[in-house]
Amino acid sequence: MRRHIERTLERGLFASRWLMAPFYIGLVIALAVLLSSFLRELLYFCLHIPVLTQNDAVLGALSLIDLSLAGNLLVIVVFSGYENFVSKMDIGDHEDQPEWMGTVDFSTLKLKLIASIVAISGIHLLKVFMDIEKVSEREIQWMIILHLVFVVSGVLLALMDWIASSAKAIKKK
Repeated sequence: MRRHIERTLERGLFASRWLMAPFYIGLVIALAVLLSSFLRELLYFCLHIPVLTQNDAVLGALSLIDLSLAGNLLVIVVFSGYENFVSKMDIGDHEDQPEWMGTVDFSTLKLKLIASIVAISGIHLLKVFMDIEKVSEREIQWMIILHLVFVVSGVLLALMDWIASSAKAIKKK
């Protein structure tokens, strides 16, 4: 009887992973919203080509890159999060399947996330430097501090993962 209750409880807990599926569907909707924003920015950018200064052209391109990186980040989180926490994706040997699918564990996902955040933060900082007259010195200082916090956090996360994997390797020996 005790074993039956335990098995039922464990199956219920295991099935609860499906509660994460709506989160990933929500992230796909957020990706569609991001696409809408990207298309709006692209249209604005293209309509202003005749009057764009070199600085405006670079800022417009950086905005598009920024949105693209955010989209990539969402795709990575959706695919790897779903595969790590809900279910393996059964897409067969689809020719367009990204090489990293099925190989991104939670540790790798954290590093990809922080790397994307650092890249997005760096692009925002570059955009501010390109249009520095419009931003106060105090705002720039905070943006630099925040960017450095992201960089240091990424380095520390990578270091913690390296230490953990080194400890596992030592244990195996």
